[in-house]
Amino acid sequence: MTVILLLHAALVLTFTVRILLRDDLSPPGRLAWFIVLNVLPYFGSAIYFLFGEIDIGNRAIKRHDEIFAQIKAKAAGFMGEPDNSNKLIQRVYRPAFQYAGSINGFHPLAGNSAQLMADGEMTLQQMVADIDAATDHVHVLYYIWLTDHTGTQMAQALIRAAQRGVTCRAMADGLGSRGLIKSQIWKDMQAAGVQTVVALPFNNFLRTLWTSRLDLRNHRKITVIDAQITYCGSRNSADPEFLVKEKYGPWIDIMLRFEGPIVAQNQLLFASDWMQATGEALEVIPLQAQAIEGGFPAQVMGVGPTERRGATPQLFSNLFACAERELTLTTPYFVPDATVLDALCAAAYRGVAVTLVFPKVNDSWIDAAASRSYYHRLLDAGCMIYEHRIGLLHAKTLTVDGQVSLIGSSNLDLRSFDLNYENNILLQDEAITQAIVKRQRHYIAGSDRVLLPQVLAWRYHRRIWHNVIATIGPVL
Repeated sequence: MTVILLLHAALVLTFTVRILLRDDLSPPGRLAWFIVLNVLPYFGSAIYFLFGEIDIGNRAIKRHDEIFAQIKAKAAGFMGEPDNSNKLIQRVYRPAFQYAGSINGFHPLAGNSAQLMADGEMTLQQMVADIDAATDHVHVLYYIWLTDHTGTQMAQALIRAAQRGVTCRAMADGLGSRGLIKSQIWKDMQAAGVQTVVALPFNNFLRTLWTSRLDLRNHRKITVIDAQITYCGSRNSADPEFLVKEKYGPWIDIMLRFEGPIVAQNQLLFASDWMQATGEALEVIPLQAQAIEGGFPAQVMGVGPTERRGATPQLFSNLFACAERELTLTTPYFVPDATVLDALCAAAYRGVAVTLVFPKVNDSWIDAAASRSYYHRLLDAGCMIYEHRIGLLHAKTLTVDGQVSLIGSSNLDLRSFDLNYENNILLQDEAITQAIVKRQRHYIAGSDRVLLPQVLAWRYHRRIWHNVIATIGPVL
């Protein structure tokens, strides 16, 4: 018995010291781990070993730094200059654009245009048409790529392009697209000449387990065609019915089709992932920047475990702080850190009309419970909260004052903040922002508003459950 007690104490003490030595953990994060380790020491120790630290490995970080050094040396003209924010962006919004530029060196470039896709079917038809018209190359990267109608149509379009001599490069995440990677469609793509790469594969399970984390994923959704067209938004290569989680469908997504210099920036972000996975040089990735007369300024923002910590919540907080009249946010997963929560409340307190739209039914019970733990504080500050009734609202959008938009793959949760590789486009344009605002209003029309008296009327056990999940959220 004495030996067991000593081993128990040694186990808890070892992980406690490890947690205390980490400078990257927030106080709430440390508290969450202390609670789990003391309440469930053996389970908690195992979970900490598997998921406790965000580390993709020194080799990957070194390779990432080398890749971006190459990109900045050989493609600086496509990344923009830091002073571009002062030249292109209204003064009130400059801090957000300047902060975005500090993350991985992409700064605003003028001369862009965008078209908001009407729905999933239009997105698929337009993408396939663009791929069928490609003459030089097609690059695609998806977190989830299924073998359903949408996924198969995309794969067949790439096969047709490769067979007529177009260079096709396709990346799919090792976890999110595992079904496709094991399928005949993936083999058919390879046989046709499509260059395929698995992002963050599981081909060395024990090494991944020992040196990194199984849930570090590439959550990006990038399509680039002939260096002239790119797509950005929340949509994976999957049907809205999303058969792997059919009971939550349809998944409501948003996607924009861009032309202009922003295409080159998205191309470079794709290139950074391709170079990381294959070891190939930047020269294999075609680049050009064709500005459209009268086009708007925009910049790419890519984050991940190889970038600095806190970049995503700090960017969102900068955007909230820039808002003068209104901001509207839609996200399926809302588990903010203190930086984001305080910035939202501060915006509401100073008179900004803050509107938040979340799904009413969520495929993640953890995020659903944690999200609602923040409702009281947000409503008390004056924020308006809506819960979308239809399917799962998966669109990730932020609009500010009808002038500025952020769209892409990032959620407002700890996974997007710390774990996943994400891609977004930040832009300033009244016309396209108003189009996104109109879409946001459509979401609101299909939602139920949450009022403070409703939240205050929640039973004690429900409030306790929400707050418990939020407290241990950094562990989950």
